[in-house]
Amino acid sequence: MSLEIKINVIKPRRQTFAHVAKRLGEDKPATRYQEGTWDMQPTTNFHYRPIWDSKREIFDTGLTIIKMEDWYTFNDPRQFYYGTYTLARHKMMEAEDSHFKVIDKNKMMDLMTPEWLQKVKEYLLPLRHFEWGANMNNCDSADKAYGVAVNQVMLFSAMDRLGMAQIISRIGLQLDDSTGKSLDQAKIDWMESDLWQGVRKMLEDSFVVEDWFELLVAQNLCMDGVVFPLFYQHFEDAGRDQGGVAIAMLNEFMQDWGKDEKRWLDHLLKVTAAESPENAIIMSKWVSHWMDRAVNAFTPIAHHILGDEAPNILQSIRNDIIKRANKSGIEI
Repeated sequence: MSLEIKINVIKPRRQTFAHVAKRLGEDKPATRYQEGTWDMQPTTNFHYRPIWDSKREIFDTGLTIIKMEDWYTFNDPRQFYYGTYTLARHKMMEAEDSHFKVIDKNKMMDLMTPEWLQKVKEYLLPLRHFEWGANMNNCDSADKAYGVAVNQVMLFSAMDRLGMAQIISRIGLQLDDSTGKSLDQAKIDWMESDLWQGVRKMLEDSFVVEDWFELLVAQNLCMDGVVFPLFYQHFEDAGRDQGGVAIAMLNEFMQDWGKDEKRWLDHLLKVTAAESPENAIIMSKWVSHWMDRAVNAFTPIAHHILGDEAPNILQSIRNDIIKRANKSGIEI
């Protein structure tokens, strides 16, 4: 008995959805990112304006002074949609969980000198409240932003900030044998310590910024542009000789995330600045203002940890932010 297998090739009538084909071209297969992003935001047939602000539309381009002919000009270079985003973060969190287990098993926290342990409690644990504020700001920007291509990257970022706040909380629990006392003290430091009041005021002032793109620049470029190199590079370098290797390992998630975040943010700024000279000028003013505020706000904690090296390090951080802005077409 012989069995003959025939193959019939069925040509699809179309490769993708009609609204995607308008951008991509007919008879071209689309990626999952393109199908899950392009023109997914509704634009017609709304019955009511938002009851909390009747002057705006549900999706309103007028919520920022920045003007774009097409907000879908920007595309995430990472090609993140929900599926790829969750897979990427799952891998990063698996590695983070592994670090916690290794450090706990080998009691690596005990290698820190008492002096550095106290400094870690003073500089790192209150940062969990900053991360909560960053979550709030990215949620606000994601809510007001126009176009799925833009607001989904900010919503992903918002969820990541909650994850980082939880990582810092876990570090605090590991430092005090899960009593929670160090986290209670960190909240007191955030509310009352002179080291943190400039940061706290800056963050609370950002909560009332109405223009979502200015808030994006303030939080993700300027504030984060100071926090990530200062806390996860220079502070950790200062602690290596004092047994702070465990903290560096536990902060690896934040180190990797900061590099990943730059990819979409710098590209968004570049696309927006290239749209018009007016956009570039507006963003230049925002960067200058919030960069100065961020550097000044974090100066007390930088001096507390780094001593005489703080001024030079803060100047190098400022220069890096300016370099990123200039590279994106925003002259500072």
